[in-house]
Amino acid sequence: MEITDEAAAGPVRAADGPILKPLPPELFVVYGSNAEMRWEAMREQGYHTPVDRFFVRDHTRTPLIDARTWRLRLFGSGLHGSPTPERAVEFSYEDLLGLPARSISAFIECTGNARSLYAGQQNQPVTGSPWKLGAVGVARWRGVPLSIVLERARLTDRAVDVMPRGLDPDFIDGGQNLGRVRRPLPVAKALDDVLLAYEMNGRPLPPDHGFPVRLVVPSWVGISCIKWVGDIEVSDVPLFSPWNTRYYRLFGPGHPSEGSAPLTRQVLKSAFELPWDARLSAGRRTALHGRSWSGGGAVRHVEVSTDGGRTWRRARSRGDRGAPGWLRWEFPWRPAAPGPQVLMARAADASGAVQPDVAPYNTLGYLFGAVVRHRVTVV
Repeated sequence: MEITDEAAAGPVRAADGPILKPLPPELFVVYGSNAEMRWEAMREQGYHTPVDRFFVRDHTRTPLIDARTWRLRLFGSGLHGSPTPERAVEFSYEDLLGLPARSISAFIECTGNARSLYAGQQNQPVTGSPWKLGAVGVARWRGVPLSIVLERARLTDRAVDVMPRGLDPDFIDGGQNLGRVRRPLPVAKALDDVLLAYEMNGRPLPPDHGFPVRLVVPSWVGISCIKWVGDIEVSDVPLFSPWNTRYYRLFGPGHPSEGSAPLTRQVLKSAFELPWDARLSAGRRTALHGRSWSGGGAVRHVEVSTDGGRTWRRARSRGDRGAPGWLRWEFPWRPAAPGPQVLMARAADASGAVQPDVAPYNTLGYLFGAVVRHRVTVV
């Protein structure tokens, strides 16, 4: 892959905002440095989410990084020789391009996706960006398995954690500088299926999505998928950061004061490819389209209710059964009479999990996996 001047330097930052790519209102809802995909923008799209409508989750802003001078640096007590940050094992962008590559289709999803539904659907207050269901996307990622890079850096059999760290600006919360975004991964997961990705849907990563290199951690919460990776600490003792202690645990009633264990796998979800409060025509046959995905394994089937959950019927899968990202489905419906209606979709995955009616509560609004009540108006 050639590193072009444009790819190395990145585009001009539009209006000096935190996100570089265009955010047209018909595709996105913007929350400061975050942009949520509108689900109706996925109608008539293929299996993968186009880059122009893939959601953006930043803690600060998108950095512009020159791939020609970028280095991935590995250090720590989990490597032979215990290299220090000053004497780290280094890989250039060209080094990574020369290593054995792998391609995978996988979803990346913000841990707080659907957070607003705790309040909107369960009357429970939460904090954080009020995502609906659009903080998720499936892409075709290509890069180097993290296991290969760890092997080349001389991983020891005593290593227990790796902690990738991004090159985005320091994150400040409540006046406290927490440093650059970083979050530990168990070595077992790092050696399993984690990718150091440099391509997204067949092209070099765009800056907003992690150029030059990001982690893709299949099935796990999005915070694990560190963007703009600059260094990786490899340790023979457990590692900690604010992103696995202060955040990305479950807090609140029913949870310990220190929170749950750090969050790992995503939960099962379903979404209609419809606007919220869509208007549909009475007496006219329409095909309801949607997608379901899970961190617990491939989605096996989806049921749809058009009467607020009183009756359920099986949706038809659209050619992706058993796919690792999400399952596309459709359901025929001819609404009989004008008026408000509630559409619902619930999925079951390979682990046997089925979407529940109510999501267990936590104050930070993580992992909402309940069946969503999608209100429409028939006219």
